[in-house]
Amino acid sequence: MAITLLSVTSALGACSGGAGDTSASTMSTTMTSTSTTNSTESGASRSYGPDPAQVYDVYPPTEGLPAATGTVVVVHGGFWRAEYDREHAVPEAKAFAAAGYHVALVEYRRAGMPGGGVPGTLDDVRDVLASVASQSDLPKPLVLVGHSAGGHLVTWAAGQPWARERGIAGVVSLAGVVDLGAADRLHLGNDATRDFVGSGPGTTAWASADPMSALPPNVPVRLVNGSDDDTVPLGVADAYLVKAKAAGGDVTEDVVEGADHFAVIDPAAPAFAHVLTAVRSLATRPSP
Repeated sequence: MAITLLSVTSALGACSGGAGDTSASTMSTTMTSTSTTNSTESGASRSYGPDPAQVYDVYPPTEGLPAATGTVVVVHGGFWRAEYDREHAVPEAKAFAAAGYHVALVEYRRAGMPGGGVPGTLDDVRDVLASVASQSDLPKPLVLVGHSAGGHLVTWAAGQPWARERGIAGVVSLAGVVDLGAADRLHLGNDATRDFVGSGPGTTAWASADPMSALPPNVPVRLVNGSDDDTVPLGVADAYLVKAKAAGGDVTEDVVEGADHFAVIDPAAPAFAHVLTAVRSLATRPSP
C-alpha cells in the first residue's frame, strides 16, 4: 500500500478549515491519485458502472474471528475532490473486517473528474448502494460509514426515499460535512462545497445535495465528531442535529474529547472505539 493512515493523519491533521487553508496541497502529497488505485490491497474490486471510479472493494470478515452482523459500507472523504481517493481508507476498512464485518470500500466520481460533482457523485452513491445491496455475499443490514465529505454523502443517503429499500439500518457520519450552508459560510477546504455542487446556496442543485434539505432522515444517523477538529469544526453539525431531531429523526451526536479530524478513521486511536460502538448499535437493529 502506498501510504499509511499514520502518514495521512500527521500530514493532514494540521489542515485548516478556513478560506486560506492549504489542505488541498497538503493532501495531494499524501494520498495517491485515482489512476494508481483501481484496486486496493487485499480488496476484490467490483464495478457498479462503466467509469473506472465506479468501483468498490470487498473485504470479508477476518478469518478465525466471530462474525458480526451485516456489511459496513465505507465512503471516504477528501472534500469531494478528484485527487483524494479511497486508498487512505484501507486501514479503516480492514479494521471493520477485523471486527467481523463484511466491508465494501466505495469509490466514486468526484469534482474535477468527468461526471463528478452534483449530480454525478450523488448518482454514484445511489447506484453503488443498489449494487452492494444486491450482492448475496454481502449480508444485510448495511451500515454506511463516511468520513468528512464521505460523511456528507452517507448522511445525504439517509435522507433519500430509497434508503430503507437498500437495507440500510443507519449511517455513521465521521466529522461529516452534514450542513452544506455551514461549510460554505466557513469556506471549508477553500470553498470545496461550491466546487462540488457547481453553484451556491439557493439553487436547485444545492438543495438536492444538502442533507439539511431532506429532514428527517429515513434511517438513524449517528454523528461522531472530534472536539479538536479544525478541518470540519463541531459547529458544522449543530443545525443538522437540532433540526433533524426536531423533525422527528433518530439522530445523535458523540463528541470525542481530544480527537481531531482524522482520529475517527484511525484504528489505532482511542476515538475509533466510538466508531465501532456506533456501528454495532446500528448493525444489531432489525433489517428494514
